[in-house]
Amino acid sequence: MARYDRKYVEPNIKDYDQERRKFKLDIPEEYNFGFDVVDTWAEDRTKVALLSVDPNGENAQRHTFWDLKVMSNKFANMLRGLGIKKGDRVFIMLPRIPEWYFAVLGMFKLGVIPMPATVLVTSREIDYRVNRAEACAVITDVDNAPKAEEVRDKLPSVKHYISVRGKFEDWLCFEEAMEKASRDLDRRSVKPTKRDETMLLFFTSGTVKYPKMVLHPHSYAVAHTVTARYAQDLKSTDLHWTLSDTGWAKCAWGKLFGQWIVGATVFQHNAKGAFNTDLTLGIIERYGITTLCAPPTAYRMMVLQDLSKYDLSNLRHCCGAGEPLNPEVIEVWKRGTGLDIYDFYGQTETVCVVSNYRCMPIKPGSMGKPTPIFDVSLVDSHGNEVPNGEEGHLAIRVKPDYPYGLFKEYWKEAEEMAEVFKGDWYYTGDRAYRDDEGYFWFVGRADDVIISAGYRIGPFEVESALVEHPAVAESAVVSSPDEIRGEIVKAFVVLAPGYQASDQLTKDLQDHVRNVTAAYKYPRQIEYVRELPKTISGKIRRVELRKAEWERKGSLNQ
Repeated sequence: MARYDRKYVEPNIKDYDQERRKFKLDIPEEYNFGFDVVDTWAEDRTKVALLSVDPNGENAQRHTFWDLKVMSNKFANMLRGLGIKKGDRVFIMLPRIPEWYFAVLGMFKLGVIPMPATVLVTSREIDYRVNRAEACAVITDVDNAPKAEEVRDKLPSVKHYISVRGKFEDWLCFEEAMEKASRDLDRRSVKPTKRDETMLLFFTSGTVKYPKMVLHPHSYAVAHTVTARYAQDLKSTDLHWTLSDTGWAKCAWGKLFGQWIVGATVFQHNAKGAFNTDLTLGIIERYGITTLCAPPTAYRMMVLQDLSKYDLSNLRHCCGAGEPLNPEVIEVWKRGTGLDIYDFYGQTETVCVVSNYRCMPIKPGSMGKPTPIFDVSLVDSHGNEVPNGEEGHLAIRVKPDYPYGLFKEYWKEAEEMAEVFKGDWYYTGDRAYRDDEGYFWFVGRADDVIISAGYRIGPFEVESALVEHPAVAESAVVSSPDEIRGEIVKAFVVLAPGYQASDQLTKDLQDHVRNVTAAYKYPRQIEYVRELPKTISGKIRRVELRKAEWERKGSLNQ
């Protein structure tokens, strides 16, 4: 039986170009993150893998790698008892609690494919995701189980419903089943997983269509070494906190793969409600967080506080991703903490693609330079590379060698695959330019996705929700600049006959969107218009609306 040789050199990178030349990922044909990383670290019974705190930042729970080995084994055996096998898809929607890790790691060991979802999704979104992926099981906590129960009769592929932290109706109780499950799992007793077989399924944000299914192979876990090594500068002694829900791909980036390959301890806070800056800064101080990854919105809100009130002296490295970070925020954060914020870039479809390294000067506003496993460039629509200083499509070379860390496919989306894979390149859908020193600068998104407070929001989903309301004849949704959130969702609405614009109607439409899709997607601004700009074929020109909106607000920094 092949055994993955866990090797990790503590980051001490002094020269970017030299690092690119020498770095190499060597992944065996048979690989499994659960067995090869978690269980290998578990040989040290004392090493802490996970530190979890409740919504108030209290009642800390520590789980060693040994604990995770045992609990993931029990969950794997529980699934085996239900007849769930390699290749089956399981919808998992849990808050930031240890049980999420027990379940996901157990699925990895069996080759069962988890489909993480944020607890913010609605019943309708559960319906879409479960049916699209033909999931065989649903796992969620008792607080969110009613959403799945509401659409249960519409989910024919689901054979098992599992409730966590309590018994819900006729669902299988996680705690009771885990108590009965064996803690022993011989790797030889399960089908091996290969590096190019599917390990994980994420859903993208919808743009002109509903969300796409992104398949990642088992090699994706190892490729996140570059995320931990370059963007997060992690060491085995770090306590790392990435602010992310378990349902986002950002969790895989900052709370799972690269961190545990390194041997760092992952911190998680089961946050509830709106972002609380005082609580967040207090947690950093209380638990001695050493490395932090947060969305720009969080940094923008934290710098509004008097940072001198908090002892942040244990922090040694800070980074941000999800959207471009304002240079002025970086400056204020450095004045308050003495630390820079290192920006980096990637997608649900990738690991870290472009990053600022500790060994090179930061250019505030720049994404940095490509990580070693990717050949990144700017190309035109025909795949020709454009010169420095010229805007182009941000693209990753996929020929002659397909890079580790890039997704396997958009499942069941042949047309979408053809749109993003052209010639030698994978087109990210984002636009950027490169300066003469090789730094990349983000310009805008070609796919109209809105990033608000770190959430990726597809206009199509919001538009679809709006037109369900009898008052709406047509709608177009774009981003609008916002000082705190970076961007907010703005809707342009053409009213149906017999309806008049009013503050009450605006509130009604906003409430309607909240009720039929995740609450964070609702339009914070609505503008009523007589007609929407369209192409000759009748497609709405969001780009025209967005451009006018940003110009009107005095900014072209998309």
